[in-house]
This record gives sequence, structure tokens and C-alpha cells, in this order.
Amino acid sequence: MPTFTPKPSDIDRAWHVVDADGMVLGRVATEVATLLRGKHKPIWAPHVDTGDHVIVVNAARLSLSQRKLDDKRYYRHSGYPGGLREENLARLFERDPERVVRLAVKGMLPKNRLGRSMLRKLRVYAGPTHPHAAQQPQPRVVAR
Repeated sequence: MPTFTPKPSDIDRAWHVVDADGMVLGRVATEVATLLRGKHKPIWAPHVDTGDHVIVVNAARLSLSQRKLDDKRYYRHSGYPGGLREENLARLFERDPERVVRLAVKGMLPKNRLGRSMLRKLRVYAGPTHPHAAQQPQPRVVAR
């Protein structure tokens, strides 16, 4: 059986709004990653970006356990000797809750140019409002 490759004319990109208020970070991230990859569509192919645009609102109101806030660490390196920087989830969530959601979703996408193109379709906002009303996004309910 030949490999199915969706053509650009076959891909119809919708807009979804995911409300993260009171939700667990991992459940929101898996739903968002599925929408960004397009795995909810019948034309999905692993080598083509068939996903939709996703808007995550209320990122600052995610539900995180105290143990995860204390124990989970994020690392980054400046590229210079001794340039390893470490930050725990509690501090990063307090400083930049949008980045916490973006990093969780990024870890669930392919680690190549295809994954980077999928991540460009993600918009994350700490509050309940977003500036994308003109795109008429549909609310997406995530299982609690």
C-alpha cells in the first residue's frame, strides 16, 4: 500500500481555544500537541504538518501539585563554559506561565523542522483574553 501524502489543498486549518483553568499541565499539553500535529484528522500523516492553530488561555491558572512545583527542574545553557542555568517549576511558573505550557507541548512534538513548524501555530496567554477573535476559534473541551 503506498504512503498517503496529503496535498496542501487537502489541509484545512481550524482554530481551537483551550481553557487551561484548573486543568493539569500534562493533560492540556497532550491535547494541544494532538491538535497541533493534526492526529485528530482523518488525513493525518506523520511526515506532513496537517495540524490546526491552538490558543491556550488561562495558563496562569493551571493546576500543579506542590511536589511537582518543588522537584521539576528546567535547564538551559548559555553556550559558554559554566553557563548551565537551572530553575525549578515554581519559579518559572511564577515568572512566565506561558513558557511552562510552551515547553510542555514542545516536548511532545517531533524534534525537527516539522515540530518547529507545528509549534509556531501555538499561542499561549496567561489571562482569559486573546487577540484572535477574528479567526473565529472554536472552544475545545479537555477531559478533566
